[in-house]
Amino acid sequence: MGQKIHPTGFRLAVSRNWSSRWYASNRDFAGMLAEDIKVREYLKKKLKNASVSRVLIERPAKNARITIYSARPGVVIGKKGEDIENLKRELGKQLGVPVAVNIEEVRKPEIDAQLIADSITQQLEKRIMFRRAMKRAMQNAMRLGAQGIKIMSAGRLNGIEIARTEWYREGRVPLHTLRADIDYGTSEAKTTYGVIGVKVWVYKGDTLGRNDLPAVETPRPEEERRPRGPRRDGRPGGDRPGSDRRGPGPRAGARGPIGGNVAPADGSDKPAEATGAAPAAPGADSKPAVKRVRKPAPAAAADGAKNE
Repeated sequence: MGQKIHPTGFRLAVSRNWSSRWYASNRDFAGMLAEDIKVREYLKKKLKNASVSRVLIERPAKNARITIYSARPGVVIGKKGEDIENLKRELGKQLGVPVAVNIEEVRKPEIDAQLIADSITQQLEKRIMFRRAMKRAMQNAMRLGAQGIKIMSAGRLNGIEIARTEWYREGRVPLHTLRADIDYGTSEAKTTYGVIGVKVWVYKGDTLGRNDLPAVETPRPEEERRPRGPRRDGRPGGDRPGSDRRGPGPRAGARGPIGGNVAPADGSDKPAEATGAAPAAPGADSKPAVKRVRKPAPAAAADGAKNE
């Protein structure tokens, strides 16, 4: 069900991609995966105030390339690039291979699900009413171009004794449509009453995801088609004459029997009339029809003479 499954994992083969892109043997896979988890936890703690949306980890040929998507790249880089150099050294010690760190800026943090969730949790930790924080985030997302957003908060909201869950939605959030671009993010607010969890779904429109899909050719409109040239027999081009007829009449271009004559319906020996011939005009001289007489076969005549 689209409402229960993780939206990113549900769309991995269609419109989303993995956050860790590398290959490993069965023996090394678990260790490399554990290293990725430690790196993400370290970056989340180290860059808590840098508005980090996501971290992409790649391992090409005994190296590591880490791409950090942040809404505040200046905080990550630091003064004269000092912070990013220290970050490279720390990550190199953890992974044991040379590490290259790239910083990508998030242009619209108001429609990024992870950044929205982090912003709401920071407001909850400052004792701001959860309804006000959620509605303000939804208004900003819809104003910046999101087609739909859903925010859910769960825990001891406003410090009440019994935990509950509340959610708000604005616009469309089609979780079961695979072509829908759904951005999903979670965060936790550690308050004096306990932990409050926040989940955010942002619908940004439909997408095909992969760029290597074959392009679909659309037929040209009628007005853009070139006119057909003249026919070889001199007649103007276009559709066949009579092709637009309707009703039970004869179909245009239909052929008659071989020879061009039609046999009489009464079975008489009248000469067959040619199809398509124009009828004789009244008063015009016309020769009378000649009646054919069938002659007996010679063999039959000889047998009759002997019998006489």
